[in-house]
Amino acid sequence: MSFDHYFGTYPFAANLPGETPFHAARNTPTVNGLYDNVVAGKPTGPLLTANPNGAVTRLGPADPMTCDQNHGYTAEQNAADHGAEDAYPANTGNGLSLSQCLSGLSDRGQPETAPAGTGSNPAALAFYDGNTVTALWNYAQHFSMSDNAYGTTYGPSTPGALNVTSAQTYGVICGPSYSTINDSPCSAPPGLNTSNPAASDITTSASGPTSVADQPAAGPGTDYSDTDPTYDLCSYLPGADGGDGRSPSGTITMGGNNIGEELTTADVTWGWFEGGFDNGYVPGRGTQPTTAQICSGQHKNVGGSEITDYIPHHEPFQYYASTANPMHLPPTSVPMIGRTDQANHQYDLADFWAAADSGHLPAVSYLKAAGYQDGHAGYSNPADEQTWLVDTINHLESLSTWKSTAVVITWDDSDGWYDHVLAPLLTESQTSLDTLTSTGQCGSSAAAVPVNTSGQPEQGKCGLGPRLPFMVISPFAKANFVSNSLLDQSSVVKFIEYNWHLPALGDGAADTAAGSIGLMFDFHHRNPKLFLDPATGQVARRH
Repeated sequence: MSFDHYFGTYPFAANLPGETPFHAARNTPTVNGLYDNVVAGKPTGPLLTANPNGAVTRLGPADPMTCDQNHGYTAEQNAADHGAEDAYPANTGNGLSLSQCLSGLSDRGQPETAPAGTGSNPAALAFYDGNTVTALWNYAQHFSMSDNAYGTTYGPSTPGALNVTSAQTYGVICGPSYSTINDSPCSAPPGLNTSNPAASDITTSASGPTSVADQPAAGPGTDYSDTDPTYDLCSYLPGADGGDGRSPSGTITMGGNNIGEELTTADVTWGWFEGGFDNGYVPGRGTQPTTAQICSGQHKNVGGSEITDYIPHHEPFQYYASTANPMHLPPTSVPMIGRTDQANHQYDLADFWAAADSGHLPAVSYLKAAGYQDGHAGYSNPADEQTWLVDTINHLESLSTWKSTAVVITWDDSDGWYDHVLAPLLTESQTSLDTLTSTGQCGSSAAAVPVNTSGQPEQGKCGLGPRLPFMVISPFAKANFVSNSLLDQSSVVKFIEYNWHLPALGDGAADTAAGSIGLMFDFHHRNPKLFLDPATGQVARRH
């Protein structure tokens, strides 16, 4: 979600009759949002009333399901229109009016038909306020948020997931031309039965799982779009991600380093936990799912559609041989969660709670909701997302480990929703995909293109990308604080490196130059716990 899509009028909510009310605390700081003035408690200004893109419309809680915007690498640059930020409807909005966006949706959220034309009410300009994303606004009231955080690059979920774990989209060894540049298609990984994927026994090398020491070096390619990982059975099975499976040539293999490798080398416990990764199986509890079942679990969203839980291209560590768990094997025991065994640090969300509730919380954990609750427009929505976020944070606050916990909430992309702020241009690129400053260019300076360890340019990493929400929830987070420090997705990697004394990832990764989230903390004061109602997002109790 873009920052404006969720926080464009923060802290001023419309508070219409019948909606969950939100009233900001006195002295709440304002943000760089869609307004420049407040009249009778209502935000106003030209971005709301005379936006050059078209009509900017508030969505209420009665409209949680919306269509998926075009949030491709090039489309987002086109929408920015050389910095004018005035070409969203024709590029990320696909010319849909809001009424078209809110109707005729398939179970994956795509419009059944998409009439051409800009429409009188461009869908990409719609936004929510504290009457719908109530929990997020209440977390902002009691903890820290940023209004100056961005995607590390332009583009959709896979680049974002890689940036928040590797600070890097360069290093592709092989991948399809519709998603990567400067490489060639992948071949089948060892153990893949291409005629019957369910009968596969995929390994990450001919001799078995690949150690960190044997992780292949970065390849010559860059990823700029969504494609499933080579080392994931669910990339090939029908049903995963709502698709029909892919051939090996339609997957991506990454080389080089990631933060998981650094944590393993430093003997720091860690894990990626994603809803549906193994159908919720925990060692010693219930029956282990079959190969086919681990990729096809589903839940209904608030719109009544059955949505597949596990989405392979949202799982960044599955792209790297050294951190992949291709067969979605469970941990050997609950105490081993976070440590190196057959699961290789890749787990289901159920494993996270089994570990956390039994005193085995890993030092570093990435949590990713099941599809229906991940907030992605089209198949998920703010209501289901709020339920997951609040349930997660309420549960964490109930644990004895909360006293030393920090939760960072951010998003892997903007989904193409409008934001009025153009990010600073830190990483330039000159390819046929780039249009930010002119045709074929995201900046014109070759010196501003990142280089690998051999001094070769890493093209296709135009950034910083769209502005995103970014929050820190912790006993040590500054209360009711809005940070203006420049951040991006790789700031998460930088924070992990700083806190556990890990080296920078190198090879042109963005972590070295990333801004620090340290200013969002105050270690001299402790925040009380804040428990919210998962259905309404309102404060249930604070102590």
